[in-house]
Amino acid sequence: MMAHRHWKVEIFIDEHEDERMTRAEARLHTNDKTQLVGWGAARRNPNDTEIAEIGDELAVARALSSLAHELLDAATSDIEQITHERVHLRR
Repeated sequence: MMAHRHWKVEIFIDEHEDERMTRAEARLHTNDKTQLVGWGAARRNPNDTEIAEIGDELAVARALSSLAHELLDAATSDIEQITHERVHLRR
């Protein structure tokens, strides 16, 4: 029998024009109500052309990378609780 699960990632993006900063938050929602959050940011150089999509892409990529590390840390913790041994998962 196959088990299917549905996890959802929500991404929130805030652009702060006065700071030339874009911030992103990636939230993972799982079947067991686990909620993990990753954060990312991108800063535009004052000499660069203003293209909002590039800041969004960088900030979101960094937020997703942060979220992936949070998920690896959660898996490591879960394994350690079961095995009572120190675990080092590769990133």
